[in-house]
Amino acid sequence: MIKESVGAVLCTVAMTATPLAQEPRLASPPGASATEVGGRYDEREGYVGGKWIEITFGRPIKRGRNLFGPADYAEALNDGAPVWRAGANVSTRLRTEVPLLIGGMTLSPGEYTMFIDLQPQGWSLIISKWAAQTRFDENNKNALFGAYDYTPDRDVVRVPMTRETLSHSHDQLAWEFLDMTDGGGRLAIMWDKELASVPFGIVR
Repeated sequence: MIKESVGAVLCTVAMTATPLAQEPRLASPPGASATEVGGRYDEREGYVGGKWIEITFGRPIKRGRNLFGPADYAEALNDGAPVWRAGANVSTRLRTEVPLLIGGMTLSPGEYTMFIDLQPQGWSLIISKWAAQTRFDENNKNALFGAYDYTPDRDVVRVPMTRETLSHSHDQLAWEFLDMTDGGGRLAIMWDKELASVPFGIVR
């Protein structure tokens, strides 16, 4: 009886595990990074009164590629678009519940798209009012999928990025909030050994 019960359990586990093994995986899974500012800690309720700033993006994996070495790396990353979507597939989106000061410009609370202009003389972060498509729709001319059909007429901010070389390689692209305080911090993208960032402030 015990042997039969163990066999039945193993058979059930194998049957339930099979669909998971066959399920296709996204080559560039969704990514997100968030921070919360302006709140206070309460002994019973925890962090209260805070406001969120969040970045959502597609997370490409390096997969052994020499990403930033070739002279034409911008052409490869742009993939036919005029600028880099700063991620993979979908447009990178910035959502903020507080006004932000970036490059001398104030961004009102809301949602924006972000791109990077990969020029040889330096990278520039672009924050745009272009809406983002979550799924590609060629008939939707009012929103972008990735950076295809991007035009600069809806730019809100275009600011130079500070680039740094990391001592270790990030296999998967990541957006992060660095050096955060209630007064601001840095928006940063990291991939391979590249880190590029811009400072931002929180408007009170």
